[in-house]
Amino acid sequence: MPDALPRPEQFTPQTAPAALEDLRARLRATRWPDAPEDAGWSLGTDLAYLRELVAYWADEFDWPAQEAALARLPHFRVPLGGLGIHFVHVRAAAPALPLVLSHGWPDSFWRYAKVIPLLTDPGAHGADPADAFDVVVPDMPGYGYSDRPTGTPLDSIGVAGLWAELMDVLGYERFGAAGGDMGSHVSRYLALDHPDRVVAVHRTDGGLPVFTGDPADLTPEESAWIESAAAWGATEGAYASMHRTKPQTAAFGLNDSPAGLAAWIVEKLRGWSDCDGDVERSFTKDEILTNVTLYWLTGTIGSSMRMYRANAAIPPTQHARRVEVPSGFSLFQGDVVRPPRAWLERTTNAVRVTEPPRGGHFAPFEEPELYAQELRAFFRPYRAAATG
Repeated sequence: MPDALPRPEQFTPQTAPAALEDLRARLRATRWPDAPEDAGWSLGTDLAYLRELVAYWADEFDWPAQEAALARLPHFRVPLGGLGIHFVHVRAAAPALPLVLSHGWPDSFWRYAKVIPLLTDPGAHGADPADAFDVVVPDMPGYGYSDRPTGTPLDSIGVAGLWAELMDVLGYERFGAAGGDMGSHVSRYLALDHPDRVVAVHRTDGGLPVFTGDPADLTPEESAWIESAAAWGATEGAYASMHRTKPQTAAFGLNDSPAGLAAWIVEKLRGWSDCDGDVERSFTKDEILTNVTLYWLTGTIGSSMRMYRANAAIPPTQHARRVEVPSGFSLFQGDVVRPPRAWLERTTNAVRVTEPPRGGHFAPFEEPELYAQELRAFFRPYRAAATG
């Protein structure tokens, strides 16, 4: 007889008061670096802004209230592949298309916290109730409330395999997949390795370009995009080089200093969102610090970065595979490294490509209504394949 599937158990995030006391003490004892006059954000995180954010974190930020708000979502943990995997699972009121949402870095299930109710109960938000989803939002291993791998970190291919197992556990034979950033990679490999189960896949990016063919085969738009991606990497990609090569060195400082951790993350929230240089146009201080505090309390900054190293070892043959499952892309205006349609059609069965007018790399959090509309519209033709 086949082995019985593991059983998810309810999970309630709960922080010990001593952990918050330690956090506040560390914040108040921050040893601040100097910075050139008028450097602003040109060298990285702005000193004046971070001092303001850290003061708020130490004296005004109400983590218990934020934790209680997150806990109103139904949380679970389940053993998969020798790891405890945390996920949020919300069912629609009637039979609906199951959808697994994969986050990226530097975040966790937090990325989708605002959009979950819009997807599971569209009728309550002015949309068609027939567009409801059963939503599953897991934390990748080494992120959020999921266990940290103690040996070799999983790459996106391995995580996609875990998500296929998770959907088995939840009783979903066929389902949709969606994601952005590293979650775009995971969703891609779900479609590549489980095409009999994934009815359609939606992504907010095409990933960074990996092309091993003849450059003469590329369109001018593709060539220009590959050049622009390389230029972006030269000016903005130092963080990724560190993550891919020596993540443990950075982890010592980031896991010990909450101010350092906030600096590492908030620069990306600002640089990758559609905020025109003002991070608080896209995220309130409470929202920023909820994301950062999740990293701090779970001690996952090091393990999250190590996944970059694992992904860097994925062989080129995997990058060259074409996704034949119907694929949709929402390329939000404020995102970075946005691919041309020719590249998406070269690498996937791209059936829908849109360019929403607002939102950036963290679109599900920045523009949850727009993101929900994109998912409803894209998956509408594929519902019967999973629920019929």
